[in-house]
Order: sequence, then C-alpha cells, then structure tokens
Amino acid sequence: MSSLGMITGNTRILGVMGYPVAHSFSPVMYNAAFAHSGLDWVYLAFSVPPGNLPEALAGLRALGMTGANLTIPHKEAALKHLDYLTPEADLIGAVNVLRIENDLLIGHNTDGTGFLQSLSREANFIPQQKKVLILGAGGAARAVALTLARRGALEIVIANRTQQRGVELALEVQKKTGVKAEGISLEPEALAAAVQTADLVVQASSVGMYPQSEAPDWFKPEWLSPSTLVCDLIYRPRPTRFLQLADQRGCLTLDGLGMLLYQGVQSFTWWTGLTAPVEIMRQALERWVPD
Repeated sequence: MSSLGMITGNTRILGVMGYPVAHSFSPVMYNAAFAHSGLDWVYLAFSVPPGNLPEALAGLRALGMTGANLTIPHKEAALKHLDYLTPEADLIGAVNVLRIENDLLIGHNTDGTGFLQSLSREANFIPQQKKVLILGAGGAARAVALTLARRGALEIVIANRTQQRGVELALEVQKKTGVKAEGISLEPEALAAAVQTADLVVQASSVGMYPQSEAPDWFKPEWLSPSTLVCDLIYRPRPTRFLQLADQRGCLTLDGLGMLLYQGVQSFTWWTGLTAPVEIMRQALERWVPD
C-alpha cells in the first residue's frame, strides 16, 4: 500500500519478478520503507515464467514503472534485454535490480554488497585472507563469489551439480579479480575436502527454499568444523534445514534475511535518492517472515 493508504492515479509502481515469487517478502520490506518515507509508491510481486521474461521487461518500460527487482531464475537471463548495466552489474554478470530512466532499462546488482554487509554486521565476518566454499553457481552465487574475491578472500571454491558451470564461474573470478578459484563437482571426496578447509560456506542454490524444506542430500553436516561460518541465502523457511544441521555441529550460522535487507536498502536508495530507513525495513521483515 502506498504511503497515502490507497492506490491512486499518481502512485508509482515497482515490484519483484521471479518464478516462483509468492514466497518473497520484498513487498513487506519496501512498502514499509515507502510508507515511512512518505512516498506514494507501491511494491508488488510478479510471477514471471522464464519464457515470458522479455515481454515482462518490455512491459516495465511500456507501463512507465519506476523499477523492479529480479530474483530466481531471471538474474542472468535479463542481461541481454537491458539497455545499460552499471559497473557492478557488468562485473558480476547478473542483475537483481532495475531502474527505468529516460525510457532506458538500467540494470544494477546489490546482491554482493548486500551479502557483504550482512556478513559484517550480522556475523562480524571479514573476508580478507579467508577460504570460501560456495554451493551453487547461479546469479546469487556469482555476486557472492566476485564480491568476496574483490574484498580480499584468499580462495574461492564453487561446487555445483553441473561442474562445468562452476568451473566457468571460477575461471571468471580468477580473470576479473586475480583470486585463486576452483570449480568442483558434488562428488563426496572433493566436496568434503573443500568443506573441511573453508572458513565460510555459502549455500547459494535454491535447495530447501519454501515450500520445500529439505537440506541438500549431497552435503554431509559431519564435514563441518564448529569454527566455520555457515550461510544459507534462503530466508524462508527460517532457519532452513541446512542451517539447522550446521547449528547442531556448533557452527555460527547466518540466514538470507540480512542479505535481503541490505540489498534492499541499497536498491531503495538507488531508486529514490533517499537514505533508506534500515530499522523500519528490518522490523517489517522480522514481523512477517515466519520462524
């Protein structure tokens, strides 16, 4: 709902496009921020099957919308349909936020820096000289890998069901940042070795996302050391089964709510030019995201 308490002919429209997208709590977070800031803006969720993405993006422009967020599975697929990428989006090769400006679709990425803020503020973790294992090689994994590498991570290992995709992302990380990176399969011996030497493990696949609740069947929690920080970029269910198992091993855990919050804070400012009401956005999420 807009800050006026109703939708009017002047209300500016934004939203999140994904498939599925009904689980998203972005509308709760942004609408609370818009209302607090006195903006006659409203934020909605749009279920967009992959085949409909080009038409949906064209529709943003045709309808005069202000902007949008992109989530699974659109973060990489959208690139070829945009007019301009910010340097951050170009580096990462994935987009999670769009702005329509002078009839141009501009793509940006706040996932990586949002995750970095979450690590720092919620877990007191600094990536310099740390070894990182990322599970998955999609758009969110790309943002996390390249951002951590740029911020001084010692080594990035990317484990993916399709190993070649992980290898390609690792090569890109090395080429763009100079940080040692490797793509591995989910074969137990290789994965166990990577887990046991990691300071940070990031679950960046969609396994376990609501309405599912399973942990990755290829990951064994007994591989984890209690000194490892374990993150899951999923925030619903909260905690995920993956994080529950890590917690039982004595690991410090971090769910995806902080990343959602801080990428949203940056998106809000990019759209509005205003300082985001961080605590209002956090309170809205914590009120609505079920435990």
